[in-house]
Amino acid sequence: MKEFNYVITDAEGIHARPAGELVKKAKEYISSISIIKEGKKADAKKLFGVMGLGVKQGMEITVQVEGEDEETAAAAMETFLKENL
Repeated sequence: MKEFNYVITDAEGIHARPAGELVKKAKEYISSISIIKEGKKADAKKLFGVMGLGVKQGMEITVQVEGEDEETAAAAMETFLKENL
């Protein structure tokens, strides 16, 4: 399992548009991808789960990736977050 932390820098946090893009990116991989915020865990491939976390600017999230392509998926998710959130 690969895991990394990321602090959200987007002024609006993870709102609808970037959440949709994040889900789309997560669905490109076979691995299971989860986002954890303050003990709440959501499947990164489910829009309502990601939105339900209510992640705001300045909050730290943990991304966990587990599966066949976890190395590639974790790297891609980290790059996505840095470029978009």
